[in-house]
Amino acid sequence: MTTILIAEDEERIARFMEKGLRSAGYGTHVVTDGVSALEHAASGDYDLLVLDVGLPRMDGFMVLKVLRSMDHHLPIVMCTARDAVEDTVAGLEGGADDYLAKPFRFEELLARIRTRLRPAQGTGATTVLEHGGLRLDLTTRLASVDGRDVQLSAREFALLREFLEHPQQVLSREQLLSRVWGYDFDGSSNVVDVYVRYLRGKLGAERLATVRGVGYRLVTPG
Repeated sequence: MTTILIAEDEERIARFMEKGLRSAGYGTHVVTDGVSALEHAASGDYDLLVLDVGLPRMDGFMVLKVLRSMDHHLPIVMCTARDAVEDTVAGLEGGADDYLAKPFRFEELLARIRTRLRPAQGTGATTVLEHGGLRLDLTTRLASVDGRDVQLSAREFALLREFLEHPQQVLSREQLLSRVWGYDFDGSSNVVDVYVRYLRGKLGAERLATVRGVGYRLVTPG
């Protein structure tokens, strides 16, 4: 089982993340200070670290710095109540793989975690997905259409990734909800349709075909 280390000293937030990640099928372990976070993360027993910046004993930036100086390549998603641009830049330049400002929706955290775990699974994993003029770099999170750069939100990125990993395959709304949003299908929800519409606006409507009564399929424009 994929196991995620959560370094968070606010009990309510830690419980919130732990409950959601366990429901999504992950194993979890919570620590509440930076020294414990460093010790556990350095053990090699975890697949990803969700790291709060404002930890006691050692802050998240220092934990990040020490881990990277030890040449640990554990994926790290940093979380903080501070949303200043300088903090985001400091985290990413310090070696964090992603950065979330509090408060955040659990679904957004889950999408970021899934994005960061997939390239790390196994050696030689694909880091660039391409199909019919679409290109998605999983490491830099950059997308392009026929050479033109496209800005995607975290959820749009995760949704496009699903389509690019299954080109020409019909993906049901239930499958997309489970893989991208991380919760069971709600027949009254139209969130998939909304985000497909967003992608069509950015990538071209002809690239995502509707399969009536089922879902959507990524096709090559003809």
